[in-house]
Amino acid sequence: MKNLLLTIQYDGSNYHGWQVQQNALSVQEVFQNAVEKVFGKRLDVIGCSRTDTGVHANMYCLTLKTDMNISDDGVILALNSKLPNDISVIGCREVPDDFHPRYSCKSKEYIYKIYNGKIRNPFYAKYALHYKYAIDADYLNKECKAFIGTQDFSGFCSAKSDVEDCVRTVKSCEVWREGDMVYFKVEADGFLYNMVRIMVGTLLFIAEGKIKEGELSQIIKSKNRRSAGKTASPQGLYLNKINY
Repeated sequence: MKNLLLTIQYDGSNYHGWQVQQNALSVQEVFQNAVEKVFGKRLDVIGCSRTDTGVHANMYCLTLKTDMNISDDGVILALNSKLPNDISVIGCREVPDDFHPRYSCKSKEYIYKIYNGKIRNPFYAKYALHYKYAIDADYLNKECKAFIGTQDFSGFCSAKSDVEDCVRTVKSCEVWREGDMVYFKVEADGFLYNMVRIMVGTLLFIAEGKIKEGELSQIIKSKNRRSAGKTASPQGLYLNKINY
């Protein structure tokens, strides 16, 4: 029995996140359907993370176990022939039997895209947040460093979450501009439900002056969700990298 680690990419626009749901289409359900067609049985597919409705993945990792004698390249080609165009397998390799795509992960990296043009661009509607007011990316890059470190991020977690331990270690984060696109990138050992989207919403509050310079550290320490910014919309969020 081989334990295969698959790396995929997907456009999350048409899906209600990764996780299988009863009344909504998910990436995991579509992927399991493709796996069943290739391997002849409905194998257990284990993902590295949950993602919200409309969120995309530049790199998502999952495992499945099979006794079928098929090469790594064969797995990639076979699955891609059964998957829709908005999901693609880009890598496959065998890993130890005890490898787990979630618990073996050392850190994850997300990118959030903000289209900062005055007029909305319809081609970015599903792939970036449109924010028409001026953003000083250098200023936000300086302010966002308050996120770095091991801290209790209770104030940056959705009320829907039932997680008790909200301590996470943010290893790095930065904001930069490329033309009309502003990017926020953050790496941490783990993320709470809606954490990155709330981080982005808080940075936009800073850009608007609703949160003053240097106040972010105190907002984090307050552990009060109401002190942070709004939850930014999902379409600008990308799971960018999984580090093992």
